Amino acid sequence: MEIYNINLNIHYSAPQEVWDKLERLYREMPNWNNFVNRCPQWYGSDGKLIEGSIEPSGLQFYAKLPSEEWNEWITIFKNRATKLLGYEVGEPEDGFEFHYYD
Repeated sequence: MEIYNINLNIHYSAPQEVWDKLERLYREMPNWNNFVNRCPQWYGSDGKLIEGSIEPSGLQFYAKLPSEEWNEWITIFKNRATKLLGYEVGEPEDGFEFHYYD
């Protein structure tokens, strides 16, 4: 298993309506486990884990998964979040800019 720690270009200052949409997306993602200590979590057994948190650097995911499983999961998340939010969601270090709200 590999360990991943990435940030996505979903800014912490997004309005509550954005976080409400994302919460629905969290629950639709494969292997949803619920909120644990107020953070969304997937898997949570067999040593596998994905956990999200809202940070100044963006929406952060920590994962401990086999690489193929992680790549599939995060690709699904980015694609669905892009459609849901109306802008391309990706990692800022890969050139994806933050969307700022008025």
